Amino acid sequence: MYNITRPTIFSFFSGAGFLDLGFEKSGYNVAFVNEFHKPFMETYKYSREHMHLPEPEFGYAPNDVSEFIDPSTDSNLKLNTCMTQARERGDFIGFIGGPPCPDFSVGGKNRGSDGENGKLTATYVKVICQQHPDFFLFENVKGLWRTKKHRAFYENMKEKLSANGYVMDERLIDAIEYGVAQQRERIILFGIKKEHLKMIGYDINTPLSEIFPWESHIKYSKSELLAIPFPTVDPFKEGGQLLKPLGVPEELTVQYWFDKNKIDEHDNKDMYFTPRAGRAKFEVIDEGDDSKKSYKRLHRWRYSPTAAYGNNEVHLHPYHARRLSVAEALAIQSLPIDYVLPPKITLSNAFKTVGNGVPYVAAKAIAETILD
Repeated sequence: MYNITRPTIFSFFSGAGFLDLGFEKSGYNVAFVNEFHKPFMETYKYSREHMHLPEPEFGYAPNDVSEFIDPSTDSNLKLNTCMTQARERGDFIGFIGGPPCPDFSVGGKNRGSDGENGKLTATYVKVICQQHPDFFLFENVKGLWRTKKHRAFYENMKEKLSANGYVMDERLIDAIEYGVAQQRERIILFGIKKEHLKMIGYDINTPLSEIFPWESHIKYSKSELLAIPFPTVDPFKEGGQLLKPLGVPEELTVQYWFDKNKIDEHDNKDMYFTPRAGRAKFEVIDEGDDSKKSYKRLHRWRYSPTAAYGNNEVHLHPYHARRLSVAEALAIQSLPIDYVLPPKITLSNAFKTVGNGVPYVAAKAIAETILD
């Protein structure tokens, strides 16, 4: 008999733990954490200490994920040992992970499965097929669907998973649907062992979409979002006041999250890039003008575009002539108020850390959907 009230999670490509935190706060036991990039792992550990959360039961694994499929490595032995221990006590085990996605991103390197990051998706699938968790979650950019070459690779990965006993369903989610003040689309692929569905009398020849409750924690449908009268642009004024338009849900606005997370008191409030050439360019862009790839100015009473702060994608504060701070970026990613980055992290690593994560509120909603 399995313990399905508190599934055990093995997390891969964990980043700074945004996705993991959503699962943990939904009642899961996040027991195993894998992250190769040192600044991400250091942030993961620091944030947990700051939030007074215990270390994962099976600890941190700062290894290249490829080591988990190589039987000659200590990493493979450790993973096998942890899985055996969890199985012996009857845990219902899930793997979650979002392999690095620049090689599949439409605006990224576009090297696909041949790129160094792209290969990691295939490796994650191999880990799943070798270890056979009871269920898994795979998160990635929608470029996997939109490009013919990437789509063929993605479908091949699903065929491998199906051949290893999994029934799957997928959805292109948008973080704003769950109440995040950010438009961020991502593919979520969920898979569960066929044997578990058979045990509850489910016909495995029927699409999993008929019972998987994707809609159960969505707060705003696409049609509802389209009907909301979000403001477009307003003249920029340093420190200027602007009333929230009627009909705009407050939780879907940047200002709501700035206030909720008390960004002026946050430990990371003073962490932002200062341009060498001064602030002149920052003063001529209207509030809400996010029409260009770089120098997008957020609107206080609207949601943010995707929180991506690399590749010269500069996001400006709505009513201050500067770039966003780390504290503000964390708020846009809907992190809890007590989630903090380490003070000695470089600005480049800080913004990379924040931009790479799954918005916490969306992560929690997906975790709760799976639990349902």
